[in-house]
Amino acid sequence: MSKTNAGNFFEDFVLGQVIEHATPRTVTEGDRALYGAIYPTRFAVPSSAQFAASLGFDRHPVEELVGFHIAFGKTVPDISLNAVANLGYAECRFQHPVRPGDTISTRSEVIGLKENSNGRSGVVWVRSTATNHRGAVVLDWARWVMVHKRDVDAPAPEIVVPDLAAVVAPEDLVVPHGISFAAYDFGAAGEPHRLGDYEVGERIDHVDGVTLTDAEHMLATRLWQNTAKVHFNTDARPDGRRLVYGGHIISLARALSFNGLANAQLIAAINAGSHVSPAFAGDTVHAWSEVLDRVELEAPGVGALRLRLVATKGHDESMTLRQVGGDNDGKYADGVLLDLDYWALIPR
Repeated sequence: MSKTNAGNFFEDFVLGQVIEHATPRTVTEGDRALYGAIYPTRFAVPSSAQFAASLGFDRHPVEELVGFHIAFGKTVPDISLNAVANLGYAECRFQHPVRPGDTISTRSEVIGLKENSNGRSGVVWVRSTATNHRGAVVLDWARWVMVHKRDVDAPAPEIVVPDLAAVVAPEDLVVPHGISFAAYDFGAAGEPHRLGDYEVGERIDHVDGVTLTDAEHMLATRLWQNTAKVHFNTDARPDGRRLVYGGHIISLARALSFNGLANAQLIAAINAGSHVSPAFAGDTVHAWSEVLDRVELEAPGVGALRLRLVATKGHDESMTLRQVGGDNDGKYADGVLLDLDYWALIPR
């Protein structure tokens, strides 16, 4: 009997299956430092313990995406070790700040299955929940991933595609307990823009770009203990290239969005996300954002912006998301890597 883990293939998943993922992970100050070394992030809350304390945080949190990456990484050996690609996210809520010293564990439930028409792979939908060592839910989310079949002759399961909400409702957004933006220091944060300064439909070119390297994206993926073969092993893809982890693109785009959205301090929810096309070493990633909605929340001085964050290969000054006209009408524009719809907390 083999003592090694080959990972689950599409035919191994069963609707309703619950998986308790191995290797709980304790967050350290090293995670904060490495995150800042890999991504050009400058948001004030995770950067400054003094700034965070001025808003009411009892302990200095790390970036929300640190918790996301760690929690996501726990799921990979069981869900996406044999993935073709991670396809998207929905209903992701950040419910409790992650701080150094927190130990994060993750469990997942299979909520949907659909074999692809080629019979060689299928899409698996899971809902995952990450908790800290005190039992508090850090975040929960749904995602769907395309997974290889081990045996192309294995029978296809009954098709079940879950009905996922398009948007996390504003009343379901979680503001960390005790947080107030009433005395927010705009000078320390780096920009003067409040909730009311943004208009629905406004697009913001974040200007800056970062060129991907194999060394950096593999370091990041190892940091989050993401073991998916396509990110490391050149034998895992027919083209012999290492696929950049989609979460790496999310963090790069979020960091780039500081220029124009410096006060969108905290990610409260991810409504939807699509990894539109693959990214590889040598690609230069740029980002732009569109304001989709804005709401005032009950916490003192706190509002929320619903934002579309788009990462592109190369700089698209036109900020075009989809093609218009012709055979490709409605399809994503060339060069779009990521389309991420999320809520961020901002002073009002």
